Amino acid sequence: MLFTLFIGSILLVACSSKDSKESKGNSEVTEITYWQYTFPTKVEQIDKIIADFEKENPDIKVVAQDFPYDQYQNKIFAAVEAGDRPDILNIYNGWISKYVDMDYIQPIREEFMSKEEISDYYVDMIQPYELDGEFYTLPVAVRSLALFWNKDMYKEAGLDPESPPKTWEELIENAKAMTEMTDDGRYKKEGFGWNAAGQGLHEFQQVLLRQYGVEPYSEDASKVLWNEKQEGYDAFKYWLDMTMVHKIGDPDVGNTYREAFLAGIAGMIVDGSFAVGDIQNASFDWGVTTLPVLEEGGLQSNYASYWTNAIAKGVEGKKLEASERFLAYLIQEDVQKDWLENVGELPASKALIADEELVNDPTYGPFIEGLDYAHATFFVNEDKERQIIIDGVDKIRLEDADYDETFDEIVTKIQEVRDEFFNKQ
Repeated sequence: MLFTLFIGSILLVACSSKDSKESKGNSEVTEITYWQYTFPTKVEQIDKIIADFEKENPDIKVVAQDFPYDQYQNKIFAAVEAGDRPDILNIYNGWISKYVDMDYIQPIREEFMSKEEISDYYVDMIQPYELDGEFYTLPVAVRSLALFWNKDMYKEAGLDPESPPKTWEELIENAKAMTEMTDDGRYKKEGFGWNAAGQGLHEFQQVLLRQYGVEPYSEDASKVLWNEKQEGYDAFKYWLDMTMVHKIGDPDVGNTYREAFLAGIAGMIVDGSFAVGDIQNASFDWGVTTLPVLEEGGLQSNYASYWTNAIAKGVEGKKLEASERFLAYLIQEDVQKDWLENVGELPASKALIADEELVNDPTYGPFIEGLDYAHATFFVNEDKERQIIIDGVDKIRLEDADYDETFDEIVTKIQEVRDEFFNKQ
C-alpha cells in the first residue's frame, strides 16, 4: 500500500512536470534508451507501454532497441566499451552480480525507491540480489517452472490425459509409454523433453538436488555444495539416467525441447510461465501442473528467475530523472497485469501474486504455487556456469565419461568461477 502511494506520487510529480514543460516545446524533451533481447511478445508489450508512457509524459522520449538473445550481451559490452551504453538495460537476474562487478549498472537511489519499499513491494525471491546493501534492478515480472503435458499424446499412449505425473518415477513411466524410436535407435517421439541447456539445469540444481536433501550452495552462495555428500551424486545420476538409461528424451529432438513439444513430438516438458504465450497456440490439448516430487508427500521445490531493469552507470541529471520516471511507470501493478496477460510472466508484486483469481487459474495457478517453494540461483556468471554444466553433460552423453568424475569436474569448475568473483569482494 505504501509503495502504491509512492508510485502514485512519482507519477503525480511527472504529470505536473509534464504540464509545466508542455508550453516550452520539444526542446525540453529528454530522450532515453531502453535495451532488451528479442522476445516478440515482450518487444510488442514494451512498445505499447512506451507509447502509453509518452502520452502521459510528452517531455520524455523512450527509444527501445532489441537484439537477438545470443548477441545481446556482446552488444551491451561493445556499447559500454564505445562509451555509448543505453540508459536502461533489461537483464537476466543471473547477470546482476556480474554487471555490478563490471561497474555497468548503478544502485537504485534511496530517493527514488528505498530498500524497504523494494522489499515491501516485491516478492521475496528478489532478496538474494541485494548486493552490499544495495538493490540495482527493478523487475516487472517473475517466473517459476511447471510441467506441461500433451493430453493427446497421453491418450495415444493409453494414459489418462487428466492424470499428469506427481512423482518423477511416474513421469519416467509415462514418458516411456509415449516414447517412440526408429529401427536405428533414433527418436520419433520423446516422452519427456530432457535437456541441460534450457530449464533442465535448473530442474537439476534447484529441484532434484534439494529433493535429494542437498543444499546447492552455501548461505552466502560462495561455495558449491553439490558433491558434499553422496546424495548429490545420486541426484545427478538420476537426472542423467532419464536420457542415458531410460531413454525418455534427448536434447537433440526437435531442435529444442519447447519446439519438440509444440510440434507434438514431446509428451512433457518442464518450462516457465513465459512459454504459455507460445504453447497456448498449440494444435493439441495440453495442461499444466506442478513439478514432480521424489515420492508422494515429498519435498516440493522449484526454480524462480526474472528479467529485470537496471539504470546504467553514469546516467545522471535529466536522463536519470527520466529513466526513474519510466521505471516507476513500468513497474506499476496495472502494467504488471497487462504483462501477465500478453507476455505470460507472473506479476512481481506481492499483492498481485496473491490474487485469488490468479492463484486458482488452471494455467497460471501451478506457477503461482511453485513460487511458494521456489529458489532463485545466485549466479556470479550465468553464462560460464551454464556452459560448464552443458559441457559436462555432453561429455557423459557423447563420450561415455564417468558420471562421478565428471560431476566432480563440473563442481570444481563452477567453484573456480565463484572463487574468482567472491575473492574480489
